[in-house]
Amino acid sequence: MTERSVAIIGKGMIGISMAVLFTGNGIPTIVLAKNADVGLEKYRTYYRDLMGQGLVTERQAAACERRLSFTESYQDLADVEIVFECVTEKLEVKYEVYRQIEANCPHLKAIASTTSAISPADLAKGMSAPEKVMVAHPYNPPHIVPCVELVKNDFTDPEALEAVSALLEHCGREVCRMNKPAPGFIANRLQHALYREAVYMVEQGICGPEDIDKCIRSSWGPRYTSIGLFDHFDYAGLDLIANIETYLYPDLCNDTAVQPFIQERLDRGDLGYKTGVGVYDWRQRDMDDFRRRVSAPYLKTFNWKLPED
Repeated sequence: MTERSVAIIGKGMIGISMAVLFTGNGIPTIVLAKNADVGLEKYRTYYRDLMGQGLVTERQAAACERRLSFTESYQDLADVEIVFECVTEKLEVKYEVYRQIEANCPHLKAIASTTSAISPADLAKGMSAPEKVMVAHPYNPPHIVPCVELVKNDFTDPEALEAVSALLEHCGREVCRMNKPAPGFIANRLQHALYREAVYMVEQGICGPEDIDKCIRSSWGPRYTSIGLFDHFDYAGLDLIANIETYLYPDLCNDTAVQPFIQERLDRGDLGYKTGVGVYDWRQRDMDDFRRRVSAPYLKTFNWKLPED
């Protein structure tokens, strides 16, 4: 795992976070991007946070950084076997990346796109070797959140899939495999189904956003950090669950478009944190505290194979 470099295309939030993950597990990593100084500063910021949380020592951080390099030339990726594509969500941009990779990486085993939306079947159309492409969708930030959804297309070579899966598992990731592509993959389908019902309850005057969030944090939210949904419902008894669903399902939301509660805010330009106001007013929030709470549930899963030299 630590003998041949991994390449990352792109220095955005996901790309650099993936570089943090791989170097943190002793894997030489090449990031292809312009303005390497910007990417390096992001990388060092992540490591400063990890050191501040007592997860990484200064010596270990320095050893990790020695395994990181930047380039603007695809020719420098000649020895790479696995590439993670982390560029913008435009197929024409991704296709150009794939053409360059295929032309310059003779040892290529797999290209894994970190796209959060595009089907691997569409990605494969940009490859002369479609059997090497797949989706490896991480959750932000991927060096902290362990889940990675691995999605194949109809042509994906099982050996390519295994190579990417083994690499991610070496880095302590929980690889969740999909048998076939579906919009939203696994977690976002579940997350947005929940969000749709939450918005519906607010629109119906059943409760406010604050009490929905409070209810999730104090009821079943913590449960699903240690057992699964199917675990819990099996344990409760499928007969009980079926009785609840027979009564409940007809009353649940089945909207198929953005709901008025959200659309009204979009029309006003109230987009959430980025504009200061969304469902909540973010202007007076302690954002340092918020970011700490975002990371807190995942810190117990930190299990890197940190290099020491």
